[in-house]
Amino acid sequence: MRYLDFLGEAHERLAPPTYLEIGVRHGGSLSLSRSRSVGIDPAYKLKYDLPLDVALFRETSDAYFEREDPLEALDGTPIGFSFIDGLHLAEFALRDFVNVERHSAWTTAVVFDDILPRTVDEAARDRITDAWTGDVYKVLDVLEKHRPDLICLRVGTEPTGLGLILGLDPDSTVLSDAYAQLERDIVTPDPQDVPEAVFAHDGVLDPQAVLDAPFWALLRELRDNGTSRRDGLPRLRRSLGELTAPAAA
Repeated sequence: MRYLDFLGEAHERLAPPTYLEIGVRHGGSLSLSRSRSVGIDPAYKLKYDLPLDVALFRETSDAYFEREDPLEALDGTPIGFSFIDGLHLAEFALRDFVNVERHSAWTTAVVFDDILPRTVDEAARDRITDAWTGDVYKVLDVLEKHRPDLICLRVGTEPTGLGLILGLDPDSTVLSDAYAQLERDIVTPDPQDVPEAVFAHDGVLDPQAVLDAPFWALLRELRDNGTSRRDGLPRLRRSLGELTAPAAA
């Protein structure tokens, strides 16, 4: 399954009240949104028609989140769904997640692009290939190590996989407090030492199985009912059932 097909289906299943995308480029993924949306990219060149309810910001994500009110364009409503596909460097993707989580509901789904590089060259920090993932694959390892309260799913979409993060905690400062050290740890010179598990797709889930899982409907229910994270997170974990079993093996 192509990643855009997965994202389109995710929009349908989650029906988020708001959507924020980092890395618009030509607008292919942003065109899938059906809710009030924000697109951030300092150099976008649109080739797709976008929904009417989209606010575009020709600036970096760092600049956007330095605004006095990053949610102003969403009428103050927390982010309900987010796609992070900006600069393909781990420290930037991690910082994007920190900023997105801070302005999200706990029932928000966050998706990272390009977590499954196919070669060491494709994973290089200095781009040397046409198709390029950079070292974004490192971010999910950071989240699993430092934020075990989150649910991290690796989804085997084409061409280079998606990371789906659930169970957010907008009040958490764990990553922001440790960011300077995390940046030092994950920024390493090329060639990158990509774990064999990444190339072998260990723990990577079938995209259709993820889309067919019951957690999407539960997220909508928990969101619409205003269920707290404390009460809802255990239910969300149970709803994953056997879906996360391969990743835990």
